[in-house]
Amino acid sequence: MKNIITLAILFVSFVSFGQVKVLETVPVEKLGKVNNNYIQKIGDEYTVYYTIIQNDEDSSNLRKFSFKNIDNAYNNLYNIIVGGFTATPLYDIKLELPNNYIWLHYTGNVVPDKATVQFMVSSKERDADTNNVSEPFVKDQINKLFQK
Repeated sequence: MKNIITLAILFVSFVSFGQVKVLETVPVEKLGKVNNNYIQKIGDEYTVYYTIIQNDEDSSNLRKFSFKNIDNAYNNLYNIIVGGFTATPLYDIKLELPNNYIWLHYTGNVVPDKATVQFMVSSKERDADTNNVSEPFVKDQINKLFQK
C-alpha cells in the first residue's frame, strides 16, 4: 500500500511539471557601439540600431534595420560600406534587405580622409512613407561599430 501511495504522489508530481517546458534561448550579443548607435546579434540575425537626425517630438531617435547572416552578409555589408569611402567620386549605394531599402549616402569633407556615410532607410511596406536618416559616420566609427 505504501508503494502505491508513493507511486501515485510521484505520478501527480510528474503531471504537474509536465506543464512547464524549457525553451532553448539564444544569447544576445552587443557588438560594436558608437555613441548611441550599436549592432546587436541574436543567433544568426544582426540588428543595426542607429540614431536619426530628424527629431519627432512624439518618437524616439533610435531606429533599426535587421538582416540574417546568410552568405556572410554581415562582413559583406561592412566591406560595401568601407569600400564606398575610397570611391572616386563618392556616390550613393542602394541596398535591399528583407524589410528595408538602405541608401549609403557618402559626403566628402574639406579635410582629406574625413568622408562620412549616412544610412538612409525606408521600409518596403506600402504605407510607410517615412525615410530615416542616420547621423553621419566617419570610417573609424564604422570600423568600431562593426568591431573591425
